[in-house]
Amino acid sequence: MATIQVILKEDVQNLGKSGDLVTVRPGYGRNYLIPQGLAVIATAGNVKQIEHEKKLIAARNAQLLKDAQSVSDKLGALEVQIERQAGEEQKLFGSVTGRDIAEALAEKGVPVDHKKIVLPEPIKTIGYHTVEVKLGQGITGKVKVVVVPKQS
Repeated sequence: MATIQVILKEDVQNLGKSGDLVTVRPGYGRNYLIPQGLAVIATAGNVKQIEHEKKLIAARNAQLLKDAQSVSDKLGALEVQIERQAGEEQKLFGSVTGRDIAEALAEKGVPVDHKKIVLPEPIKTIGYHTVEVKLGQGITGKVKVVVVPKQS
């Protein structure tokens, strides 16, 4: 069985991480990995270039980790308040979604992508809720969300 060695430029599920030297079948490498920009053929020059890029990636990841940690610290100190119309038994007419929480956080000066807010289901009751935010690099932050009834 013929194989070729390629260097991954990006993480490929079930194959390896960025910068890994992997052995794949020629068709998979030529027809998918290389045209998609996910890998390059492993030559001496490419190996040296990838080693250099690994150092740059490590520095960038360290900076992303530091940024994610600082955002996590800011989130821990924040409490956002969201007003919604409520009926009897403290139930909302509608719900509070991740997008609503992201907008409230942006108003407080901490912009967070709404896709990173983890809500198993939308918030449908008045009160205090702790919401998890996945910030990347394995770091999650928690923000306190207070849902209050809108005064009409």
